Amino acid sequence: MRRVTVSYLVLAVLSLYGCDMPTANELAPQPTSFTAGATVDFTFRSSDVELSGVFDVPADKPAEALIIIVHSYGHTDVRNWISYSPVRKRFNEMGIATALWDKPGLGRSEGTFDINQSVHESAQEVLDAAAYLREIGAPGAEKIGLWGGSRAGWIAPIALSQDPELDFWVSVSGTTAEDNFTYLLLSNLPYEGGTEEEVRAIESEWRAGCEIFRNNGSFAAYQEATQTLRANEYILEKRGAWPNRLQYELNQMRCKDGECPNTDNELCDYVWIEGFDDMLASLNIDVLALFGEKDLNINWRKTRDLYVSTIGTNTEATLKIESFADADHALNVSETGSLKEMAASPKRKKTARYYEAQLAWLQEHVLDRD
Repeated sequence: MRRVTVSYLVLAVLSLYGCDMPTANELAPQPTSFTAGATVDFTFRSSDVELSGVFDVPADKPAEALIIIVHSYGHTDVRNWISYSPVRKRFNEMGIATALWDKPGLGRSEGTFDINQSVHESAQEVLDAAAYLREIGAPGAEKIGLWGGSRAGWIAPIALSQDPELDFWVSVSGTTAEDNFTYLLLSNLPYEGGTEEEVRAIESEWRAGCEIFRNNGSFAAYQEATQTLRANEYILEKRGAWPNRLQYELNQMRCKDGECPNTDNELCDYVWIEGFDDMLASLNIDVLALFGEKDLNINWRKTRDLYVSTIGTNTEATLKIESFADADHALNVSETGSLKEMAASPKRKKTARYYEAQLAWLQEHVLDRD
C-alpha cells in the first residue's frame, strides 16, 4: 500500500466522471472465443487507455460466476508472473471464472505506470472491466464479484458502491479509511532494533505532534513535542524528511477548528476515502473478510471492527470474518508478521484453511445461493 507522509497532505484525485468520450465497449476488441479450460487474452479501455489482461475459463463445468481480481500496491506482470495462480486455479475448479489485468504502463497495458495511482482511478478500471465483460457475454459475467487484498480494500468498496450489479466481495487483509503507514512503522519498529519503551514513546509523540498540528500549534511546539520521533533513524529512513517550517505552516493552513481535510484526527494519517463508513454500510452484498492476526502492515483489528459496525449492521448484506492466528499480511504462516521476516522468506505457505475458507464461502454464498 502507498506510503503517505504528513508533509504530503494533498492528493490530486482526477475526476473520472462526466467525460465526453467513447465507452470502454465501443473501443475495445473482443476476444475470439472463451474455450473451456483456456486462459484468454482480453483488452478493454479505461480513462482512454487500453488495458490488457487474462481471463480464465473453467474447464470442467460452465462458469456460474466471475471473480475480478483487484491488485494491491506495486507493480504487476500478470502473464509472466502467473499472478494469483493458486486462487485462480481453485476458483476455476469450482466453476468460477477469473479476470485480471496489468496496471497502466505494465505488461501489455498501454499508458504510464504510476505507483501512486489514485484508488478512484483503480476503481474505475474495475467498473470499466465489469461493464465490458458483461457486454461481451463473458462466462460467469451474469454474477460478478471482487477479490483483492490490502490496497484493494479501498478500491473494491468504491467500485461496489457505484455498480449495484457487482454481486459479492472477498476482502483479504482489508483496510480502514486512513493510510496504514504510521501503524506499519510503529508495529515493525520492535523488529528493527527498537524497544517496547521506544515504541510507546514514539507513538505518544506522534499523537502529541498531530494534536499540536491540528489545533494551530506552532512549529516550535511541534518540534519540541516530537524530538524522539524525528530522531529515530528507522522511521526517518522509511518515512523520509519531516516537514520544515514552511511546509508545516502551509499544510496547517488547510485545517480549521482542529479538523484537517482528508486527514485522520488521531495520527494525522491521510484519509483515502471520505465517508468510508457510510460507503461500507451501504453495500447490500455478501462479504467474506480474511485477516492474519500477525499482520503488522495494517491494523486488522480496527478493520475488523469497522466491517462489523458497517457491513455487519446492514440487514441487506451478510458478513463473515475469519482471522488466522499464525498469519501475516499476506496470510502466510509467520513467526512475527514483520516486514523483515516477509522480505527474508518470500516463498512461504499460506495459513491452514486459507483456501478452504474461501471455497466454502463461495460455494454457500455465490454458487448455492439461488
